[in-house]
Amino acid sequence: MQGALNVRSVAETRHSGCRPSRLRSISSRHPTLLIPVLLVLGCSADPIADDEQDTDEVHESRLLDFRVVTVVEGLEHPWGMAFLPGGEILVTERPGRLRLVRDGSLVDEPLSGVPDVGAGGQGGLLDIALHPDFESNRWVYLTYSRSESGERTTAIARGRYDGERLTELEEIYEAEAWGDGDRHFGSRIAFDVAGYLYVTIGERGEMEEAQNRANDQGAVLRLNDDGSIPVDNPFIGDGNARGAIWAYGVRNIQALAFHPETGELWAGEHGPLGGDEINVIEEGGNYGWPEVTYGLNYDGSVISELTERDGMVQPVHHWDESPALSGLTIYTGGELGPWSGQLFAGGLAGRHLVRLDFDGHELRDSETLLEDLEHRIRDVRTGPDGFLYLLIDSSDAPMLRLEPLGR
Repeated sequence: MQGALNVRSVAETRHSGCRPSRLRSISSRHPTLLIPVLLVLGCSADPIADDEQDTDEVHESRLLDFRVVTVVEGLEHPWGMAFLPGGEILVTERPGRLRLVRDGSLVDEPLSGVPDVGAGGQGGLLDIALHPDFESNRWVYLTYSRSESGERTTAIARGRYDGERLTELEEIYEAEAWGDGDRHFGSRIAFDVAGYLYVTIGERGEMEEAQNRANDQGAVLRLNDDGSIPVDNPFIGDGNARGAIWAYGVRNIQALAFHPETGELWAGEHGPLGGDEINVIEEGGNYGWPEVTYGLNYDGSVISELTERDGMVQPVHHWDESPALSGLTIYTGGELGPWSGQLFAGGLAGRHLVRLDFDGHELRDSETLLEDLEHRIRDVRTGPDGFLYLLIDSSDAPMLRLEPLGR
């Protein structure tokens, strides 16, 4: 575990998508560092480098030199992407649009057939995933914030992609996570090898509710592919718990992926001021928020004096300086060979790409990449071509691809 807080600590203000803009003093959690921390407001979109500049610039890591190629530009706050068997890419935009990348270009018109979303703040059209048997059934899964009577929650829908639009759209699950706030919708999707659907739900800014299993706030859900609840979920039969809950006690997971070799479900958790975590999600696990945390409130005050407690799962890694994790992949693509088997996650507040090399659950190497580009990285995926793909969070955003030199 990491120790003292770095005096450059920056965390994303989750309800606004910006960094806090005031001096703070380190609390009693870090008594040896009573140094004010300047957190700089960083809401404006960065200019996007043109394709030629991106392609020609060499980026260095300790293991591999690479280049960054602009795939397409002109996306508005993209959130998630899914690679179709024929080479097309589906991309969600938070305001409520589903876009298509075809033959290396962004199709002008959004696809029809998406659900109505309650966009605003951190809410909108969020993650996307293909059914494991997509080639035969054409099901595409979407998560989004749904509005009703002035409140919003996270919902899950699926529709069939016919090459031009979504058809047969149906909402398959509505989380019991209603509130009038505009933050912490969670919303990453992952399928396991058995075809079960896992979805993260944020605690909606009500931290104490993450320990309340009577709702879906601050939980990882496990569902059948039609949205029904598996009969072997860990809290089935507990009259005080929601049957869809697989794990709970999380704040706002926006990074989620199954390890392609071990089958474990790995997650990147947004902390508050510090305390971002990498967790391995266990059946029935309680991840402690807010009773145990390595983070502080945004005003520097203590949330909990505890960083661990019996019966609560410890992270495999945590940060004192929050990158604000979003998007996660465990790279097995081949084209970027020295990175094989390593974890990559986006940093929103950190404005960089995180590389983590684990031996089992022990971290043996870590590195931050692309800091010079100053991009808020929203999603990270391994493409079927073996390259890494990134989505950038801005109002006029690119999709980027990381390639080794010499391609």
